[in-house]
Amino acid sequence: MELNRRSLLAVIGAGTAAALTGCGTGSSSAGSADGPAEGEITLLTPIYEGAKGKKVLEGEILGGFRKKYPDVKVNVDYTTYAQLNEKITTGLAGGLLPDVLMMGVGWIPPFAAKKAIAELPEKLATAHDYEKRVLEPSRYDGKLYALPVILDTRIVVYRKDHFAEAGIKKTPANWAELRAVAKQLTRDGRVGFDPFSIDLRQCWETFLFSNGGQLFSEDGKKVLFTDARGVEALQFFKDLVKDGSAVYAKKTELGAPTNIQTGKASMMMSTSGQWVQVKEQNPDLIKDDKLGAFILANRRPAMLQGGTLVTQSASSKHPAAARALVEYLATPESILGAASQRGSVPGLRDLNDSSYVKENQFVDLSLQNLQHAVSEGGTAAWMEIREKIKPTLEPAIVGDQSAKDAIAELGRLAEAAIGRM
Repeated sequence: MELNRRSLLAVIGAGTAAALTGCGTGSSSAGSADGPAEGEITLLTPIYEGAKGKKVLEGEILGGFRKKYPDVKVNVDYTTYAQLNEKITTGLAGGLLPDVLMMGVGWIPPFAAKKAIAELPEKLATAHDYEKRVLEPSRYDGKLYALPVILDTRIVVYRKDHFAEAGIKKTPANWAELRAVAKQLTRDGRVGFDPFSIDLRQCWETFLFSNGGQLFSEDGKKVLFTDARGVEALQFFKDLVKDGSAVYAKKTELGAPTNIQTGKASMMMSTSGQWVQVKEQNPDLIKDDKLGAFILANRRPAMLQGGTLVTQSASSKHPAAARALVEYLATPESILGAASQRGSVPGLRDLNDSSYVKENQFVDLSLQNLQHAVSEGGTAAWMEIREKIKPTLEPAIVGDQSAKDAIAELGRLAEAAIGRM
């Protein structure tokens, strides 16, 4: 792919894969991975954050990998999800893509379509006892391109003590009940529901899915979220704000004590990782059994399934070593280490009875409801579209734009992106 200086700067500055409209730098299958695993390779990862994460990855997981494959040296390139797409697209444009990449759910179709990542042997899909739903985001055009490492679900966390004080005996079963309960729990500076402290894109998607909606057609070529289901999902946020039971400006920052922890909200959209954060910052909330969780529902129950997958560059000069690392990072031992460090959900039935799963109630709830899990993405244009969702929908929540107009505009942007593929 030939990129001029202007287009390369666009890739770096925008941080999206929109510039990847030409040919990929590799083929859909890397050089033979059947030879001996040897050589120096690079792993690009957005997880294993901080000193604790580095210790888990380099000390424990890669320590075991080195014992099994002593002739492979692994260099780790740590990044964040905010910078990951920029690093991948810049590396792809420059022909310097890392040998092994960890990327998000929804990311496989865009990079597989551009032949940036290698197809994996189908036998790897049965190497462990994966939940069927968990493997779906690892495929493109019916072929396997990645293996799941951890899942990050979107659930509703609530304060049991607030419910008890208000005499509320059951969790909301649909949006009408959710809105009524949120109104009832809003008092004295406390909001009844905080849907905004997670990413707005993923929050709206969870509501869309629970309303029976879809993002795209099965082939990824048609936008489906512009129907009434998508509009109603965004309108529900506007209704909550109008009621005063949700306030966009009161969302909390990542890593900071959440509104649930501080008691400034009675319910909030959250992730399974909230359990680990509470355990570290407010252990008494767990000790005193003040937290509960449930799956969002309206026309159907729905739980957004995000997460991190591991895949192999199609242009790796050491494909056997890269393939060995991909497989190793997806073993139960490696997955358990990654999941427990972040409070994430392991996607292997092998780990359902582990002490980690049983101790983390939000992880346990997520595993019990994987049949209701839905993933974002589903189109080769996803990397461009995903960056437009929050800035396009936000004006409808904080301003006067109607939900219908905001969704229609997002639909036009998505259709244009798909048309450019």
